[in-house]
Formats: sequence, C-alpha cells, structure tokens
Amino acid sequence: MQNPSSLTAPQTTAAPRSAFVTGGSGFVGSRLIALLASRGWQVKALARSPEAMDAVRRAGAIPVQGDLTDASALRSGMAGCEVVFHVAAHFKLWGPRAVFDRVNVEGMRMLVDAAAATQGLRRVVAVSAAAVVMGDPEPMLDVDERLPLQTRDFAPYSSSKAEGERLLLAANNRRPGFETIAIRPPFIWGPDMPTLDHMVETVRVGRFQWVGGGGQAMSTCHVDNLCDALLLAVDNGRGGETYFVSDGENGTLKSVISALLATRDIVPKDRAVPFRLAWMMAGIMGAAWRLLGRGGEPPITRQMLRLIGKPFTISIAKARSELGYVPHVSFAQGIAAMGRGRQSGHAVAGLPPSTPIPVAP
Repeated sequence: MQNPSSLTAPQTTAAPRSAFVTGGSGFVGSRLIALLASRGWQVKALARSPEAMDAVRRAGAIPVQGDLTDASALRSGMAGCEVVFHVAAHFKLWGPRAVFDRVNVEGMRMLVDAAAATQGLRRVVAVSAAAVVMGDPEPMLDVDERLPLQTRDFAPYSSSKAEGERLLLAANNRRPGFETIAIRPPFIWGPDMPTLDHMVETVRVGRFQWVGGGGQAMSTCHVDNLCDALLLAVDNGRGGETYFVSDGENGTLKSVISALLATRDIVPKDRAVPFRLAWMMAGIMGAAWRLLGRGGEPPITRQMLRLIGKPFTISIAKARSELGYVPHVSFAQGIAAMGRGRQSGHAVAGLPPSTPIPVAP
C-alpha cells in the first residue's frame, strides 16, 4: 500500500494574466509591454501601421492592427483580456483643438465604450497627465489630487487630456465589476525619450534659451517608475480615482534639462528669456501662424510655456498610501544609466521632433 505522505497533490497552473495596450509602439508603451511580458503577462497591442506592428511585436506583444477610431479593432484587442492600459495620446504643443480632441477625447470615449462592453475586462488604467490641473500660468507647488481639472484655449493638449480623463472616470462602474483609473505623471523621461534629439539640435543651432532663467521647480517621472505605477494600479488602485506619480524628488528646469543634455555631451549656453516676454512672443507667433496658415509649430507656444515656464511640483502621497507606489529609479540613477547607454553605443530613437524643450505629457 502506498504511503499517503508520498502522494503528490495535483499540480495546477494559473492562467497567465492578459492585457491590451494602446500606444504600444511609443516611448512609454513599448517599455510597458516589455515589463508586462517579463512578468509573464500575455499582451496584445493596438498598432496603426506595419512599422508599429513590428515595434510592438519586438517589445513582446501580439499586434492588433487599427487605431482608437476603429471600434472593431478595439473589441478584438480587448477580447479575453482583464486589463486595458491606455497609453496612446496626441502629444503636440501646437495645432487645432479638433485634432487633439479626436484622439485624446473621442479616442478615450471609444476606448471606454469598447472596454465596458467587453465581458471579463475588469479595469482600464490610463496614462493621463499631471498637466490636467494646470490653469493660468502661476506657480503650483506640491499639488495633489484634490485640485479640479482645468481647460484653457491656449493649451489644447492639456485641456484635451483633462476632458479625456473626465470621460474615463465617468465610465467607472458602468457595469458591475468594471473600473477605471487615471495615472498622472509629470515630465516623463528615460532612455530613448522622444524629445532629446530635438533638444540637442536646438542647442547646436543656437536657438535654446532658458524660460524664466530655468530656476523653476519641477517634478519628473522616469518611464520605469511610471510603468511600475501602472501595474500597481491594476490590483491596488481604487476605481474612479486619480493618482499623481513622480520620481519622489524635485529638480529645476535647468538642472533636469542640463543633466539630460549632458548624457549627449551637450552643454547649453546660459541664455535666458523672461517669462512675460516669452508669453507675449508666443501669443504673437501663434496669431501669425493661424493668420498665415503656416505649417509646423511656432518656435514657442503658450502651451509649452504653461508646461515648463512656472514652478510645478506634485505630491505622490496618495499613490504611496493606496497603490504602494515607491519610485525605484532615482533621477541620478536614471541619468547615469542613460550616460552608460550612450557610451556603449546604445541607439537613441530618432523620433520626429515636437518641441525644443521637453514637457510633461
């Protein structure tokens, strides 16, 4: 007779967790896919082009061809998934508000409609922006989630993100077991950050100036810290809530941008433009661009100045207490890693330039 103590209980293997990611070929999305894949998640990702499909495949996801206006693609991507990570956004510092609304507002509407209609999908975790609480240009220090959302005509990006977040949170509990959460990072940075190439070029051609002298305080969020927060929100976040996340330390515009440029062996000249003068110039340039129907972006815009021209820091106390969020990558560690990557010949993504100064997404 067999000894009962030698019997082995049947082995059960839990099914892998599953997620659908939008914006997966971008700076944050590709990093998030890689993190999910490394933790055993099965990941599908929305991709608009063959190049984007290749990018998400390399990151570790199954591509789903389509965009945020394609309800069929959204439903196909979400089928069988428990979580949607919504990272895609239209991020520019200039352009018609309708263009921003098409992606950041209507795209959000279509996404939450599809998610709420997908049985078994329990949570949408979206990358919002710390800038959704920015109104008229003024110092804002240690702000928290109690501040109301703001919209301004001169800020189509942050205003459209605020409207998109409003739609996201309004969909919370649309059906039993369905929840929505917004994660609000400030300036996102790290290896392959899209704006660094253009910053370097702006310095090289002599067009770089520090707005307001560059001494204004700012919060930052390393891309890996943001991805950690997104994953924590899946199980720890409360539905219908927003969470500011950052590196847990603040710098100044000059200290942050100088450190990033130094990873490319670039030292900007100490030239400055007063905020009020820059604001006036941005207004004149914006009017001229609209009147003449010029393409591209003006050299300076009021949206950009609102994002980086005044002190802006955030509190992450709520994320710490409710999500269990701890920033694992310090600013010094992240900068050192970028420098090592450069020295080892690691390629920096040559994405299309959008602005001479990086700003909070």
